[in-house]
Amino acid sequence: MSDMPGSPQLMSRLRVVFAGTPEFAASSLAALLESQHEVIAVYTQPDRPAGRGRKLTPSPVKQRALEHGLPVYQPQTLKEPAAQAELAALNADIMVVVAYGLLLPQAVLDTPRLGCINVHASLLPRWRGAAPIQRAIEAGDKVSGVTIMQMDAGLDTGAMLSEVRTPITSRTTGGDLHDRLAIQGANALVNVLDAFATGPVDATPQPEEGVTYAAKLSKAEAELDFEQPAPLLASKIRAFNPWPVAWCALGEDRLRLLMASAGEVSVEEGEHPPSPPGTLLDHGDDHLRIACGIDGREVLCVTSAQLPGGKAMAVRDLLNARHALLATGTRLGAHLDKPAAQASEGETP
Repeated sequence: MSDMPGSPQLMSRLRVVFAGTPEFAASSLAALLESQHEVIAVYTQPDRPAGRGRKLTPSPVKQRALEHGLPVYQPQTLKEPAAQAELAALNADIMVVVAYGLLLPQAVLDTPRLGCINVHASLLPRWRGAAPIQRAIEAGDKVSGVTIMQMDAGLDTGAMLSEVRTPITSRTTGGDLHDRLAIQGANALVNVLDAFATGPVDATPQPEEGVTYAAKLSKAEAELDFEQPAPLLASKIRAFNPWPVAWCALGEDRLRLLMASAGEVSVEEGEHPPSPPGTLLDHGDDHLRIACGIDGREVLCVTSAQLPGGKAMAVRDLLNARHALLATGTRLGAHLDKPAAQASEGETP
């Protein structure tokens, strides 16, 4: 497995079928359209209802394909013989799959002359599955990346053709990492195709150790539990920005949290009984400090948030506009909006 720059003198033009659906995949399609290779057809998910009007909307990949006059196929499944025959008739050299959303049966994997390759947004075998970008941040990983692999019948189990690494910092959000990996994955993909165009390409089997699975994201898991440790909460907030967006109850409303870090308990706070998890502590000019952890002895520092009907903004601006709503002692989360002092007077928090 290497960067495989290829040899221009010997390079031939590959006939490529591209299969993908979301914006992440559209970046790879755009790179292919700028390369020497020929995209002969695009496969993408059927149009889905979107927006308030629930109007059928084409995927980002379909939109990009139509802009370039490419034929678009949108089968509900690739398991049907008719769909497989339609693909075979395209006579592709290789099929590129990027976040397509449909399983490829063995008959499809065997159809192109050079098989099917996949752009996956993780350093395999870590984070196989649907949401590798967000799960890497949520887990506190310090590095992520893109793997180009030769596809087989398993879930992201194919041999690796190329790998690109990138750091995850304490400020990296799911959106940041998504955009970075989309570009890096697109560039790595073109390099791999250039290598295929010059001859056989070496593939490295994935290690048997270190396998993890990135479960699909759900809106339900975006609600924060302030009994969890501060580092985990901060990682989740960054991972779930911009979707599904971490949130907590603020009275009858929802406060959406967009950027946070694990803070420190002040000396003064350490000398007093801890506040119940979810309590707003004395805050600075530019952050909210929220008691968290099973005993409330940890602190989550939030620097960007959003109130219902409002825009996402720095906490400094939010405090200037709605200081009373976010007063010290207010209880956030599923404990109603009781001040911590009231909850401590013989009541169960």
